[in-house]
Amino acid sequence: MNKIRQIFNLPNTITLARISVVPFLFFLLADPGSFWSLVLAGLFVLASITDFFDGYFARKYNLITTMGKFLDPLADKLIVNTAMILMIPIGRIDAWIVVIIIIRDLIVDGIRSIASSDGIYLQASVLGKQKTVAQIFAVTSLMIHYPFLGLDAHLVGTVVLYVAFFLTIYSGIDYLVKFYKSQSSHAS
Repeated sequence: MNKIRQIFNLPNTITLARISVVPFLFFLLADPGSFWSLVLAGLFVLASITDFFDGYFARKYNLITTMGKFLDPLADKLIVNTAMILMIPIGRIDAWIVVIIIIRDLIVDGIRSIASSDGIYLQASVLGKQKTVAQIFAVTSLMIHYPFLGLDAHLVGTVVLYVAFFLTIYSGIDYLVKFYKSQSSHAS
């Protein structure tokens, strides 16, 4: 019972709730009219905000678990990457950007896993967090797509997406450098 309570602690439950948004992306992006675009963007923002709270509660109440360390970045990637993939066929995002972002995520996850198997934990960097925030902002604007509050939401989303793309590449290189240094010092 104690193990179940540890797995389903408050931060992990919040993270699992965030992951549960993914199926709604499929339904709401299937009919991307202006009303559903706003509903979807609101749901996406709500899910993104919970990312702050799961980490906050985990640190504040010392509820950091191996499960949480795995689920939290997975939830971020599932929500953002699924949204980007689903916006390709409706013409809101270019496929090549999504492919490069996903490849970067897979590479970073791979090197973090290799480092972890060697007993080295590569924490999320400030650059990685900035990348995530930029991706969330870009995806939200691209979901809205239509003029909103006097702004061309699609144009704003596209501009921020290119910023996120730059941060994605830059943070990926940063992780590779950290990994190389950790492996060099570990081998010594």
